[in-house]
Amino acid sequence: MKYALRATVAAVAAAVTVPFFAPGAQAGPVATGPDGGAAGAAWTATEDGPQQYPNIHIDWDVPITMSDGTVLKGNVYRPADAASRPVDTRTPVVVNMTPYTKLVSNLADHAGTVPGLSDALLGLFRQIDMSGTPLSGVTDLTKAFGGGELRNFSVDRQLIESGYTQVVVDVRGTGFSQGEWDMLRQREQQDTVEVIDWASRQPWSDGKVGMTGISYSGINQVQVAEKQPPALKAIFPVVPGSDLVDDVLAPGGGFGFNFIPLWLTAINTLKWVPDVQSIVTGKFDTTWLNDRISDPYTYMDVLLNAYTNTDMNTLDPRVKDMLNDMSAQRQAWIGDPGRIRVPTFVTGGWHDLFTYSESKIYNQIPLPPGQKQLFMGNTYHLNSGNEYGKPGLPPRLDVLQRAWFDKWLKGIDNGIDTYGPVTLREQGGGWVTQGGFGPSAPAEEAAKYRRMYLSADRSGTANSVYDGSLTAEFTGAPARLTVAPGLTTVCSNDAAQATAGVLAIINGCAADSRIAETDALTFTSAPVAGETTISGPIAVRLNTVQDAADGYWTVTVNDVAPDGQSTVLSSGQLMASLREVDEANSTRSENGDYTDPRAYTSLDKRLPTVPGEVTELNIALPATRAVLAPGHRLRVDVFAGNFPKGLPIAPMLADTGLKPEHLQLDPNAPSFVNIPLEGDSGW
Repeated sequence: MKYALRATVAAVAAAVTVPFFAPGAQAGPVATGPDGGAAGAAWTATEDGPQQYPNIHIDWDVPITMSDGTVLKGNVYRPADAASRPVDTRTPVVVNMTPYTKLVSNLADHAGTVPGLSDALLGLFRQIDMSGTPLSGVTDLTKAFGGGELRNFSVDRQLIESGYTQVVVDVRGTGFSQGEWDMLRQREQQDTVEVIDWASRQPWSDGKVGMTGISYSGINQVQVAEKQPPALKAIFPVVPGSDLVDDVLAPGGGFGFNFIPLWLTAINTLKWVPDVQSIVTGKFDTTWLNDRISDPYTYMDVLLNAYTNTDMNTLDPRVKDMLNDMSAQRQAWIGDPGRIRVPTFVTGGWHDLFTYSESKIYNQIPLPPGQKQLFMGNTYHLNSGNEYGKPGLPPRLDVLQRAWFDKWLKGIDNGIDTYGPVTLREQGGGWVTQGGFGPSAPAEEAAKYRRMYLSADRSGTANSVYDGSLTAEFTGAPARLTVAPGLTTVCSNDAAQATAGVLAIINGCAADSRIAETDALTFTSAPVAGETTISGPIAVRLNTVQDAADGYWTVTVNDVAPDGQSTVLSSGQLMASLREVDEANSTRSENGDYTDPRAYTSLDKRLPTVPGEVTELNIALPATRAVLAPGHRLRVDVFAGNFPKGLPIAPMLADTGLKPEHLQLDPNAPSFVNIPLEGDSGW
């Protein structure tokens, strides 16, 4: 049944596809549009159709010894014959480095060990639709599983059966691997370089290595590609980041209060799960146990100190290192995609944990379009792939990954290099392909930046602390508006984003900000006259006044529908004391205003505010692509906090006093959003 289904899919797709060409041929298929056209249909047929080898052979917990003597454990999945014997043919190798233990990958892959069940489950996931119910967000998650996300996270058996070897390795200090968890720092990066070298020299390897994986494993790919190991030929990172502090640990200085504790707890719990088989066979690794005893709960004590110690002078040095841009720890977490030289396909989402970095990674890689690709959905961290694989929509993630590796590891001229190179799901619109995005957009695609001013003139559109206007010219009299820290942001898109999309599943707060806005200052424009597109990074300048030595500000840019629904398009946050801008890593538009004012977010550059004095803040909002339909409005929300997404460490929280904060509106020092627009706004 399994192979009959595959054969049927292959036959149908073959009728609409163009032929593949061997390397060196003069011409190959050309991808057209977000679905890839005939080339995209061929990629799907290749992934879903019959494969070269009928089975998979697995070598469990293969020891891989690092240069310092630490032993990592990896599962090696190889193509096999009908008797499950590994084939003698050398194949390209795809490596996945994971902190979530190979056991989790095994569970996600387990359905694939039952002939036909894996395909049936993927088909079922694609059919589940709970739209219009209180659990409508479940649909996005199940569609993501059916959209190839599970295969990218764990093991793609179709890929292996087509003639690849996949190696899944527990990173140092997690799973069955020895050592202390180094959490994406220098030693772990060096381990990855050594694993790639090891994989390239095995008798079953043809010497070419690619990398796969989601989230942590995606970040790991970007980091090691920057080190340029010779055997690494292509990477396919799904929802990666390249600046962990500004992405998720402490964006704008507010620690990721809900995601980080849960994430650290999960990994620190999983790393204690022992190798039961080794215990039964009398081969238990005592070094593994000693390493766990010496490092029982990596970084949990750091987090505890950050929220229990109110004295900056006695703060744990590791906390200070996280918030010191010149520390070795911080530098290890700040990537430099400009060093990447291998074909890279970046998949992200507008509300992903790492959305700030994803388009920046693409833009910084010094490769021609096609050899680098950017693919952004209107998704959170957990549901990448939730809108793919149907007529007119992009191919599934596993399909795109297979095509990517076939091109760059096997040399098959399948047209994947003509896809995109930038494929975007417009918020409020459909899928589009472009020649670039943000700073890399060609002149004919580039949006024009303009100021929209925050005004005290009432718009009559919002139920908020203060209902102001957003205007093309500053209007109204000077004003000082006050906003206090509140808890309505528990019901917000930012809360959903910080839980990797979990809260988007169980409530409607992510889709509508009207509850959160009851604790905000809102500034709303007139309706747009015609379709208006927002495309690129966004910056907001606020002239603020604190009643204390510090303040915590959050800004969102929203699409307001005629019925009043307020949907967040992008958001940013900043501690007032961490306001100094890193000019070397910031960008400006032609009018001189910031488009991406990157703050240092560094304690050594902290500038406490003077109570009662005006303090200018420049807040970066991640790049996005959105369409305001005729009659819709643009809105800027301003909050004095962002719980639970962000919570300052205890000494900085104490400096805010949780006091009200003030926004100073003055034509001589205006507050405004610098936003990239295309179309007929009518403003």
